[in-house]
Amino acid sequence: NGVLISGRRSFCSIFSVLPYRDSTQVGDLKLDGGRQSAGAVSLKEIIGLEGVELGADGKTVSYTQFLLPTNAFGARRNTIDSTSSFSQFRNLSHRSLSTGRASSTQGSLDTGSDLGDFMDYDPNLLDDPQWPCGKHKRVLIFPSYMTTVIDYVKPSDLKKDMNETFKEKFPHIKLTLSKIRSLKREMRKLAQEDCGLEEPTVAMAFVYFEKLALKGKLSKQNRKLCAGACVLLAAKIGSDLKKHEVKHLIDKLEEKFRLNRRELIAFEFPVLVALEFALHLPEHEVMPHYRRLVQSS
Repeated sequence: NGVLISGRRSFCSIFSVLPYRDSTQVGDLKLDGGRQSAGAVSLKEIIGLEGVELGADGKTVSYTQFLLPTNAFGARRNTIDSTSSFSQFRNLSHRSLSTGRASSTQGSLDTGSDLGDFMDYDPNLLDDPQWPCGKHKRVLIFPSYMTTVIDYVKPSDLKKDMNETFKEKFPHIKLTLSKIRSLKREMRKLAQEDCGLEEPTVAMAFVYFEKLALKGKLSKQNRKLCAGACVLLAAKIGSDLKKHEVKHLIDKLEEKFRLNRRELIAFEFPVLVALEFALHLPEHEVMPHYRRLVQSS
């Protein structure tokens, strides 16, 4: 322990210095009485994310490459977080709503399948109304309105054509486009109807989830764990939740997505690493999702 005293012999602060101890040494220690902590989830028991290293078997992993200082860019970035005013966010959305429709769908289909192309996230890519759905559908955009011409065909055929085109465009994504959109609908219903979360929080969860999808991290085995972890992280970052509200959210995620509570909570960190700790999002990534949520509500 140490104490700092000023030149005038007045008390300034008290501090403690803890020695560094390697994680392998910590893992060998046991609690008093020979008992080990209960309820710990082994990393081997968790369905992992491809390409995400968590440091199992006593290996130490550093994530410093994802952590940037606050003033790294010389100025504060414009982000959506818990300190943003919801009323200002809503007003800003409505002011840009009229101009956002025409511009939001342009250029989103030019993205290639290379993973490097997803460094600049496009929030309109997976919800683009111009997304090709085969020979049966055509979207026409005019200066004042947008219309869709669809030949009479079975919905199952339309869905099949859309998923096949999506798979050809993005072969590294393991889920179909219809499944990704279905999971987003489930996320929205749970967050808004069951837990009363606001649209900005749901929009943030959509951004997290789509970034994981576009990076090829989602699979049939972990899709619901990823969706639940994204909702949970967005709620913690974008909403001022109290302890009982967090518990209620976890209960609903466990019930609706049929998840194990321990696996869900333990899966937060792999998702956080896959997102490179970038939970505070710029407005241009969140606003398109927010506008669509407001329009459809």
